[in-house]
Amino acid sequence: MNVQRWMSAKFFVFFMTWGIFLPYWTGWLINVKQVSITEASLIMSAGLVMRGISTLFIFPYASDKWSSRTLLRIMALGSFAALLSYIPATSFSALLLVTLMLHLFYPALMPALDSAAGLLAQHKLLPNYGKSRSWGSIGFVIAGMTLTLFTATLGETAIFWALLLTTLLFTVLTLAPAPDVLTAKPAPRLAAHGMKALLRNKNFLLVLAIVILLQAAHAVYYNYGYIFLQHIGAPASAIGIIINIAVIAEIIFFSVADRLLRTTSIGSLLAIAALGSTVRWLLIFISPTLVIFCIAQTLHAFSFALGHYAFMKFLINEVPQAAISKAQGIYSALALSWSTALLTMLGGYLYEIEPRYAFLGMISCTIPSMLLALIYRQKTKNLSTN
Repeated sequence: MNVQRWMSAKFFVFFMTWGIFLPYWTGWLINVKQVSITEASLIMSAGLVMRGISTLFIFPYASDKWSSRTLLRIMALGSFAALLSYIPATSFSALLLVTLMLHLFYPALMPALDSAAGLLAQHKLLPNYGKSRSWGSIGFVIAGMTLTLFTATLGETAIFWALLLTTLLFTVLTLAPAPDVLTAKPAPRLAAHGMKALLRNKNFLLVLAIVILLQAAHAVYYNYGYIFLQHIGAPASAIGIIINIAVIAEIIFFSVADRLLRTTSIGSLLAIAALGSTVRWLLIFISPTLVIFCIAQTLHAFSFALGHYAFMKFLINEVPQAAISKAQGIYSALALSWSTALLTMLGGYLYEIEPRYAFLGMISCTIPSMLLALIYRQKTKNLSTN
């Protein structure tokens, strides 16, 4: 089995679904299911809270009981069943309930995939994480670009059917054979030791704080970027292209990261990511035009990709094998879920006052993350010289 190709295929198809869900789902709720911006914010924020519960508690617990292969299958099947439940849902309460169900399964696939990649890398079976992850970004772009064509001709109902079909494809892929290391059940004693070791790792807690702030700063972009582009006059046929500028920048970054950044310290990577993120949101606030928005999109290579890469580099190099799924669960819950839920609600409040204020509000996360990254960089530098 070509493990590099196996991992790349899983990233590719999963991020096809993510390329539909992340930028378009809030807009689909507003424009197709006819909920208000405030109601959509509440629904998506509640989903992010459930996502945090799932990835912080349910995913690590399930990782102790089942192999990575089994876990991927269960989460994929649950996601597909939840998406089917959206068909009859029309009221706010029904949409909220179905969204909670979806977030119980679907977002856990991301830490499950990264945990699998981390295990394969530690066993020297995955020589190039960045290369495989770049295929995820390519899938994201292809899904978004293709969806733009369908929405232009079929309307925004195509968003739901595209997500349903790509999730079905991913579910089918999880039924294929997996590398042996991903089919073995974890040893309970090692799993318990992994959590204790993780909580005692002060460097992990500091890096976690940095990436929580970095990822939370994307809340406005993820949830309101689609309608913001409509607000500033982007043609419907161009929105998918503009959104995918960010992912193209991400693809380029991941394709060269392992080669160019192998010797760069994690602290330096995190500090640069925070700087790029700060500049990105300030640009949109200062000049909310299509041209500047497109330029700011290229900084996704720093604000998201570099921050995520730095965390994965820390995970592979510094975290014990038994703690990888726990670390991924904590990262997904706190950095990609709960903090994003909080910033989504703040962003929704600011957006209704003035859309560009929502982007300015995100530097309340990026500037502290930059300061913490510089502290971590100096701390690790001092340790290496002693």
